[in-house]
Amino acid sequence: MSSVFDKIVKGEIPCYKIYEDEKNLAFLDIHPESRGHVLVIPKVEVDKIYELSDEDYDSLFRAVKKVAKRMGEVLGQRTLMKVVGTDVPHAHVHLMPLDSSWTYGRTLELTPAEFEEIQGKLAF
Repeated sequence: MSSVFDKIVKGEIPCYKIYEDEKNLAFLDIHPESRGHVLVIPKVEVDKIYELSDEDYDSLFRAVKKVAKRMGEVLGQRTLMKVVGTDVPHAHVHLMPLDSSWTYGRTLELTPAEFEEIQGKLAF
């Protein structure tokens, strides 16, 4: 059974893409905890991050580093990284800009125009 992330990788569900390479995809979280909340996923579907092959694990974290550095440069804020593994059964890493209003677990409601503005700033 395909997860929502696998459907995004296959192009069956649209996303606000930030970065893509041969093995990974990064896109805006549609239920963000902060403006610019990005998910970085491997294109191969595995439930748990530690189930990735060593090659795919290393590739994922190289992509995480690249996207996090870009977020810091563009947004000028510290970036929080977390691996939770409870919401979607597809390995993924959350990257969130931290501002003074951030609190764990909150969800922001952004308009499509706001998502597109953030995507335009962060996209490679």
